[in-house]
Amino acid sequence: MASQWQPSADSLSQLASCLKDSLSGFNKAAQKQAELMLTQAKSSPDINNYLVYLFSSTTPPDGVQCTPEDFHLVRAAAAIMLKNNIKTGWKQIPEASFAMIKTGIPFCLEDKNSQIRNYAGNIATEVVRRGGILSWPELLPKLLELLGNETGQVSPEAQEGAVMAMAKICEDNTKMLERELNGQRPLNFILPKLVQATKSPLPKVRAQALTAINVYTPRKSQAMLNVIDDLLQHIFTLATDSNPDVRRQVCRAFVQLVETRPDKLQPHLAGLVDYIITQQKSDDEELACDAAEFWLAVGEHEHLWQSLTPYISKIIPVLLECMVYSPEDIALLGGASDDEDEEDREEDIKPQFAKKSTARTANGGEGSADASQNGNAYEKLASMEDELEEGELEDFDDGDDTNPDERWTLRKCSAAALDVFARDYRDPVFECILPYLTTNLKHEDWPYREAAVLALGAVAEGCIDVVTPHLPELVPYLITLLNDPEPVVRQITCWTLGRYSSWAAQLSNPAQKQAFFEPMMEGILMKMLDKNKKVQEAGASAFANLEEKAGKNLEPYSGPIIQQFVSCFAKYKDRNMYILYDCVQTLAEHIGPVLARPDLVNQLMPALIDRWQKVSDQSRELFPLLECLSYVAMALNDAFTPFAQPIFSRCVNIIHQNLEASMALANNPALDVPDKDFLVTSLDLLSAIIQALDKEKSAQLVRESQLPFFELLTFCMEDPADEVRQSAYALLGDCAKYIFKELQSSLSNVFPVLLKQLDLDSILDEEIDSGFSVVNNACWSIGEIAVQYGDGMAPYVPELFQRFIETITNPGIPKGVTENAAIALGRLGLGNASLLAPHLASFAEEFLTSMDEVDPSDEKATAFRGFTVIVEQNPMAMEKSLLHFFTSIARYKDLKLKSDTKNGLHDDFQKAIGMYRQLIPQFNDFVNQMAPQDQQALRTNYAL
Repeated sequence: MASQWQPSADSLSQLASCLKDSLSGFNKAAQKQAELMLTQAKSSPDINNYLVYLFSSTTPPDGVQCTPEDFHLVRAAAAIMLKNNIKTGWKQIPEASFAMIKTGIPFCLEDKNSQIRNYAGNIATEVVRRGGILSWPELLPKLLELLGNETGQVSPEAQEGAVMAMAKICEDNTKMLERELNGQRPLNFILPKLVQATKSPLPKVRAQALTAINVYTPRKSQAMLNVIDDLLQHIFTLATDSNPDVRRQVCRAFVQLVETRPDKLQPHLAGLVDYIITQQKSDDEELACDAAEFWLAVGEHEHLWQSLTPYISKIIPVLLECMVYSPEDIALLGGASDDEDEEDREEDIKPQFAKKSTARTANGGEGSADASQNGNAYEKLASMEDELEEGELEDFDDGDDTNPDERWTLRKCSAAALDVFARDYRDPVFECILPYLTTNLKHEDWPYREAAVLALGAVAEGCIDVVTPHLPELVPYLITLLNDPEPVVRQITCWTLGRYSSWAAQLSNPAQKQAFFEPMMEGILMKMLDKNKKVQEAGASAFANLEEKAGKNLEPYSGPIIQQFVSCFAKYKDRNMYILYDCVQTLAEHIGPVLARPDLVNQLMPALIDRWQKVSDQSRELFPLLECLSYVAMALNDAFTPFAQPIFSRCVNIIHQNLEASMALANNPALDVPDKDFLVTSLDLLSAIIQALDKEKSAQLVRESQLPFFELLTFCMEDPADEVRQSAYALLGDCAKYIFKELQSSLSNVFPVLLKQLDLDSILDEEIDSGFSVVNNACWSIGEIAVQYGDGMAPYVPELFQRFIETITNPGIPKGVTENAAIALGRLGLGNASLLAPHLASFAEEFLTSMDEVDPSDEKATAFRGFTVIVEQNPMAMEKSLLHFFTSIARYKDLKLKSDTKNGLHDDFQKAIGMYRQLIPQFNDFVNQMAPQDQQALRTNYAL
């Protein structure tokens, strides 16, 4: 590559050697040494020049001794390092190095090797992502020029490289291309060129052009509106393309259009049904699966599904046919085996991520940050995005793509589509599958028997009314299938019984309960100790589902259930421990205090503590274990005391270790990045313990902590990760609520961090909303501190007031956050009414509006008490909001509950009414402006 800059031959050779060794899977010592040297090399101002030079050299440069195979590894490693340097150190890249990048990358887009072209596309999209389009204004025109091949002189490799890069740029910089830039939107000229490229004679160009277009198909931009008719013509033409990758993208386009332009598909629906069925029957599994996604999309569309009604008798048999395990899948499953004693391989254990911590809600409870259903083995889950992009170290894979149980398959997609259709059309779907069930539920070949059980489970939710009369016959038969010789049948039977557990749990007749619910529960419980580990997992998952449906109905059976769980703890290998924790925490959540019975505690807690002692501080198994213990602590309440101290101390220690690791990483980037989930789950368990125990016992745990508890908590409140700060502020609020005396001396360090968190500017600029959850919990914690601290809040009131006003008056803030901010603002009035009263007119209406939909709770009651004290100090400021205030008083429904807070609120409201009765000459006329039912409520509850 021509350039004025020239490398040092020695440095080039040394760097090439390190890059090659960094990818060595055989010599770990050489690999580690190479990684250390590459980390040191990052500080060289010329490092990116060397990387571009190596990456863009098609043969080993002078001085680099390499075989062609090894030099390909060198180029690959150079590309990855260059992309990462751009990603992490964009602002530090010298202009001269950037000039070399802009020269070398287009050159690599034309490389003969497709993997090198992929790397070049990854680097190009990273430059655009970090620097914007104007940082490299020549890039997009150059890519479109190569893609269009208007001269007819562009090589196939260059066209493929250009379209791959364009597809990556579209995917990674979607919004950027839609924004106006120098008076025009880049997408307006990119999309027509991509549509044109779908006519290319090169299959890869056609497929990738459509891939790039599909990024924008679900987005209702003007650019897409401009090309939609032309695009549809091309899509219908490409529907018969000979290349399966092109047809995959055609199917994906149809799926996207279901949501954004159903009007364009409606006239072609009859032909589309036949086309999708044809593609679903393809031998290409990926194409067939993409086609089957169309039924899911249409089935979930608000209106379009009704247009499929005439075709369901044609579609459903295809879905049923595709739900049978293929011979290839059967071979991969490995047949029947009793593997209960085999240790799990580390790679078989799915990566474990902590669940999002609960958000403290304005309605006085905890709201789950995301809702999930237990036990649905066929629910499609969004996978974590891999750090590596296409073409980068493809042998690094965190999932088993060969195992049909571990990936999204045509079978699972078809079952999910049947589930959706059952919810759409209900009874007619069951009528369609009834002949199939009759033929196959007792089929002698297990794959057909298994598929029939899967179909029966798939329609459980939508067809429950029409299936229910058959369940007294079906459920006992399914229970017999729990002993089927084929593990896969036992596995799917657990899942299907779990789907019908709601029916069994709701049986009120004791005889029916004994005939159906108890055998179902016992059967699933027994499968938790099956000789096959996958059946154990399915049994545990189904039982967690049954726990959700049965709730408190399980209380009479809690003894045998705990006994079985304890046996599972003794028997399970590492992988199934994860679902076992879910079973325990779901039971704790639903039967609560019953779990505190000594006979249950004395069985369950030793088993949990035994596992707790075996799991290391670095194990990802800690996440579900800590979450499970949080639920158990909340269920046991003070009965958790004997186990609290060592667990509390270890959580504090884990937080300390991970904060130290984060600080060390700042000084040495070569160190491993600590996993934030260790912080999140430890903080959440500390919250649970502080809530569960008697206040004095919780306070004692904090006082006796060998590490500075509130200092560590303050560090967590400043952590860069939203989820850590969210949990930290929840713990702060719990400390204020239950152990304020211990917290009080640290508040001078806590408040500066709290106030900084309430600055909304940075959050409103983010494209993700997780920052709002942090603000939500920060507001809640301030409210809890205000209740305890009273006039001690005075130094912070002016800035807190300003932040709360900014929050409750901003329409871009989620409702839950504005409600919590309003509650915190009201609670500030409990000890600081004189400071807030002069500003009352500026926030009274927003406060009352925010509180309108908040359910009655201690939080709402204390907020109104504080607000009422403010009103008493400046009654004339309520002129514009007084009617709203009286309406809020009339509609407050929770005054008769036995609570000092609420009794006090009634007195406060009565006092405010009396005050205005004295101030308003025509008081009765004023009250008569209220709605009749509000007047009646006011007269019933208060002395007017």
